[in-house]
Amino acid sequence: MKKIIIPFIVAAILWFVMFSPWTKEYVNFWITMGFAAATLTTMSLFLSDNFKQQFSLSGKDIVIGVVSAAVLYVVFFLGNFFSTLLFDFAKEQVGSIYQMKEGENPIFLIVLLAILIGPAEEIFWRGFIQRTLIGKYGEWTALIATTLIYSFVHLWSFNFMLIMAAMVCGAFWGLLYKYNKNLVTIIVSHAVWDVCVLILFPIS
Repeated sequence: MKKIIIPFIVAAILWFVMFSPWTKEYVNFWITMGFAAATLTTMSLFLSDNFKQQFSLSGKDIVIGVVSAAVLYVVFFLGNFFSTLLFDFAKEQVGSIYQMKEGENPIFLIVLLAILIGPAEEIFWRGFIQRTLIGKYGEWTALIATTLIYSFVHLWSFNFMLIMAAMVCGAFWGLLYKYNKNLVTIIVSHAVWDVCVLILFPIS
């Protein structure tokens, strides 16, 4: 547990800066997110043993990643549709998430999401945090704990839809990692989903 405490604190601070109403107006979200991604990836690689064992590249791995991203996109599309019907605040909160990309070059965002942010989040949350917890507490406890921690760092946004999105994503990619144990698959899934849901085919 000691090995993940400092990285978790660093992640919590960075997510606070990016999302909290007291700090977000003073930083560029995407630059800060890029910095967070690079920082957490570096910490993960430095603190982990035999990290290369989690990477295996094959056509099957890539196909699973792309298909799982498509499945998750459908889940979010339907979730957004029904949430809008059920909750008055849903449309506004989802809209506020998309406002973060206003004024940014979409090509820059696609590159940032696909090359840095998506891969870095999976290297840190699944490849480091979840993997470390598996060794200590077992598969299911590690999956649940990592999902809750991933959701927790988004609490600073005070955006219910974003927090629930983080929980769904954390559980989805956590399950994929549990049964796949290949970061290439999870990275492809995360990167493709990010680019599609945020840039190419927005759900709102």
